[in-house]
Amino acid sequence: MAELKLIAQNKKAWHDYFIEETYEAGIELFGTEVKSIRNGKASIKESYAEIKNGEVFILGMNVTPYDFGNRYNQDPIRVRKLLLHRREIAKLLGYTTREGYTLVPLKVYINQRGLIKVEIAVAKGKKLYDKRDTLAKKDADRKIQKAIKDYNR
Repeated sequence: MAELKLIAQNKKAWHDYFIEETYEAGIELFGTEVKSIRNGKASIKESYAEIKNGEVFILGMNVTPYDFGNRYNQDPIRVRKLLLHRREIAKLLGYTTREGYTLVPLKVYINQRGLIKVEIAVAKGKKLYDKRDTLAKKDADRKIQKAIKDYNR
């Protein structure tokens, strides 16, 4: 697998949603935002993506203003455009028009070519009992692994 530098990750998305399909998207940024992200100052905890007029936007992504950016700094939680192919946008639009599906960013990273990318996912919201089920399964797996480890000693 390629060398990636992980900047931000949305771990809660795996807990709150069933992840159906993932896409890699570029993101439209200004210079000081790029510097800030390269310093690891970005968060996608409460963010989501939306399709408007045939374009995909990420809302709620927080990029801390660059320390030396002075007047060139942008609003930290401004709406940013995601860069995807027209075919991918059409496919995403088809998914999101169905009941219960949404677009959730999973992680922000720098790829091996030095470009900042966002991994977005088509996700369906989990019900409370689904979340409990997932937690119970993880707990059982953890106990099994511990038992195997203790048995092999």
